[in-house]
Amino acid sequence: MNLLRLLLVAILSTLLTGQIAQSHALEPGYLEIEELGNDVQRVFWRKPAVKQAPMDIHVRLPERCTNPTAPTPRFDGLAWVASWNTQCPGGLAGQIITIDGLSKTSTDVLVRYQSGDGQDATIRLTANTPSFVVPEKTTTLQVLWGYVGLGVEHILEGYDHLLFVFAMLLLIRDKWRLFGAVTAFTLAHSLTLAAVSLGWLSLPSRPVEAVIALSIVFLAVELCKHKPDQPRLSERWPWVVSFSFGLLHGFGFAGALTEIGLPTNDLSIALMGFNIGVEIGQLLFIFATLTVWYALSQLQFASRYSSRNKRRQSTLRFGYGIGAVSTFWVVERIAGFAL
Repeated sequence: MNLLRLLLVAILSTLLTGQIAQSHALEPGYLEIEELGNDVQRVFWRKPAVKQAPMDIHVRLPERCTNPTAPTPRFDGLAWVASWNTQCPGGLAGQIITIDGLSKTSTDVLVRYQSGDGQDATIRLTANTPSFVVPEKTTTLQVLWGYVGLGVEHILEGYDHLLFVFAMLLLIRDKWRLFGAVTAFTLAHSLTLAAVSLGWLSLPSRPVEAVIALSIVFLAVELCKHKPDQPRLSERWPWVVSFSFGLLHGFGFAGALTEIGLPTNDLSIALMGFNIGVEIGQLLFIFATLTVWYALSQLQFASRYSSRNKRRQSTLRFGYGIGAVSTFWVVERIAGFAL
C-alpha cells in the first residue's frame, strides 16, 4: 500500500474510531457554585459520560463544608448531573476546590462561582491544574482565557467540523479562494454562535448534528465528481458554500457552548473568547494539514502523483473515504434521535 493510501487510512480511521470511542467522553465537565446567603451554597455538578457511565472524576469542596462531595448523579441523556446545597462557614472565597481524578483524564472542567454580590468567577481546570483557590473577584482576562481554551479544545475534538474543513482544503486549490472560503465559514458560524448563545435562535441539537454530517457528505460528492475542466459548485462559489454550511456548523458550536454555560456578567467576553478559541484551533488544523501535505510533496517519489490522472485518483480516494465516514455519521445520528 503506497504512502498516500496509508495517509488516507490513518486520517479516516482516527476520525471514525475517535467519534465512536470518544463521543461525549472528552466533553468538559461543568461545576457551578452559587452563594445563596448565610454561608449556604447551591452546587450543580455535571460530568461527562463514558460508555454511558459517569467519568471517574469527583468534586471535593473544603472539609469544613457540609456535604463536601456530590450525591449519586443521575443521567440526563448526555451527561451525569447532581445538584445539592452545602453550607461552608465563612464562605468559599480563599478556599480550595479540587476535582479528584481529573489529573488522570484528558478532559477539562469549567467552574463558575457566583458570589453573593453577583460577581462571577470563571475558572478552567485541566489535568495539570485540577484544583483552584476561589478568588475574591475574577478578572475579565481570566474569563476570556478560560473560554479561549475551551474553544480550542472543542474544535480540535470536533471530528466532523475538522473533516468538513479538510474536505474544503482538498476541493479549493487556489490559496485566495481558500482564504475567502475559510473567512466566510468563520463569519457564518460566528453569527450563528452569537445568535444562539444570546437566545435569538434555537434548533434541536440532534437533527442539527445529523445535517452537519450531511454537509460533509455533500463535499465528499463534490470531491468524487471533481474534474479539472468542469469546476463544481463548491469550486465556483466556495464562499457561498462555506458561508451556508458555516451557519449550520455554528449551531453545533453553540450547542456545546450552551451545555458548558456562559457567565451572566461576562457574556460577551466569554462568547468572544470561545469563538477566538475555535478559530485558533481551526487555523492550527489547517496549518498542520498543509504542512504535512507540503512535506509529502517534497519526497522524491511524490512525482509519481504529479500527473493529472494521479491527482484525480487521489482526490477520488479521499472523496470516497470522507463520504464513507460522513455517511456513517448521518445514519448514526439519525438513529440516535429517531429511535
